[in-house]
Amino acid sequence: MVLIKEFRVVLPCSVEEYQVGQLFSVAEASKNNTGGGEGIEVLKNEPYQHEGEQGQYTHKIYHLQSKVPGFIKMFAPEGSLVVHERAWNAYPYCRTVITNEYMKDDFFVKIETWHKPDLGEQENVHGLDADTWKDVEVVHIDIGDRTQVSDDDYKPDEDPALFKSLKTARGPLGPDWKLELANNEDCPHMCAYKLVTVKFRWWGLQGRVEKFIQKIRQKGTVRGMTVGDE
Repeated sequence: MVLIKEFRVVLPCSVEEYQVGQLFSVAEASKNNTGGGEGIEVLKNEPYQHEGEQGQYTHKIYHLQSKVPGFIKMFAPEGSLVVHERAWNAYPYCRTVITNEYMKDDFFVKIETWHKPDLGEQENVHGLDADTWKDVEVVHIDIGDRTQVSDDDYKPDEDPALFKSLKTARGPLGPDWKLELANNEDCPHMCAYKLVTVKFRWWGLQGRVEKFIQKIRQKGTVRGMTVGDE
């Protein structure tokens, strides 16, 4: 069984502006998760070119022993809580594949993102075949909606409904901010179309883990899509 969702995240910035924020966020995440023997190993970080696509390729190893739910630790053999992340950043298109050598072909997470200068109206921007696309659940993420973030994850200084940019004078986002973007051609905007494919084949845990990964992916999308430009 493979679970596929497409998250659409409209943002009040241009595709070019978001690229700056993306690079900053990736650097901060790597810095914050390194150390103590359970951080990130960077094996490769180099330019790539393949069939007309070119960008930056990275291969990282994540040590996750302290970061997974307890019910997974109960079943996970020693050494299995290590995942490989291979990422191809050809912005505005990006692709990340996460695998685990212990589970081999029974596990992967693939995240494909197109950053488009629109308000999330495009259908099937990833070009899936019709049979696959009809089963994809589309989830619209509103970064200004406080209810889409759990209390445990909520931080006032990361809330777009409270934040005002000193450089651009944008924000805070009101309840009708998307409508305001649509009605004002001078306001920069974009949508990140994030297609997330999850496969986890382990008897007794498959459905539960697939849904858990998709839930975490959605939480990460809500928290990580704002460009901090103070």
